[in-house]
Amino acid sequence: MDLSTDYLGLSLPHPFVAGASPLGDSVERCRRLEAAGVAAIVLRSLFEEQVEQEALAHHQAEVGHADMHGEALSYLPASPDQVFGPEEYLAHVRAVKRAVAVPVIASLNACTPDGWIDYARAIDAAGADALELNFYAVATDAGESGAELEDRAIGVVQSVRRAVRLPIAVKLSPFYTSLPNLALRLESAGADGLVLFNRFFEPDVDVEALELRPRLDWSDSGELLLWLRWLSLLSSQVRGSLAASGGVHTVVDAVKAVMCGAHVVQLVAALLRGGVGRLQQLTHGLAAWLEEHGYRSLRQMRGSMDRSRAPDPRALERVQYMRLLQTYRLE
Repeated sequence: MDLSTDYLGLSLPHPFVAGASPLGDSVERCRRLEAAGVAAIVLRSLFEEQVEQEALAHHQAEVGHADMHGEALSYLPASPDQVFGPEEYLAHVRAVKRAVAVPVIASLNACTPDGWIDYARAIDAAGADALELNFYAVATDAGESGAELEDRAIGVVQSVRRAVRLPIAVKLSPFYTSLPNLALRLESAGADGLVLFNRFFEPDVDVEALELRPRLDWSDSGELLLWLRWLSLLSSQVRGSLAASGGVHTVVDAVKAVMCGAHVVQLVAALLRGGVGRLQQLTHGLAAWLEEHGYRSLRQMRGSMDRSRAPDPRALERVQYMRLLQTYRLE
């Protein structure tokens, strides 16, 4: 069975990609992913705050002691808590590229124009096969409009596109006012693909200690419904690649994502919980499912349930919401 697909101009043997996670944090783990049959590896993001923290730590080592500003430890964690500083990150990209033959996709989350450009160039020079721009930011300023946020994202993509040669994917949240419009603008600005979606980690409230505490919940197949809607809506409107990142745990989950337009699916929780052996189970299971249902290839199936080809595209829109509400009956 032909499971091959294209993503960001990269030819992949199947759609299962290791998403950004601790599995990519060491060369040995990346080798294990390759041995298990992964199609590509996305490394965790380099955050500009880590760059600033490294500079601060260097400054403190020269002019002060570690606890000179103790209150700062609450918002700039001590450097051992960070996986990589900027130089270590670039060295890791180079080391992984030497160690594995599968494509290696770096990831960057910056917060200043120069940060996006400078570290995108450095990642390009380090030899990554593609770059994922991770737009993980929470809008907290009531004085900044949604249009301003989008314009800033467009500006980042334009600047990075001019600065690097490697393919660019943009990882988005689902919370933009008009996601189809933004997707087309990002594509025009130079994005080669979109990754749907960033999962925001929500803080919980400790009512006894009166503290906000970060909480990490695993994704599950139930979350995939949001991904499917937007994959289906965007697939017929954008020319570039689409990746589903979140909610894919089973063969049927992957089938749904590809039917709605995904070129690849990024696996994180499925591999962290099930082990890298889950890759072969999903790959073999997908091949068997396609053969059982009369498909000759993955490409034949891709997009068969996007908005332009779905039997009832209204199911993606307002009319289905009205129908569900009006037909619900209490027992």
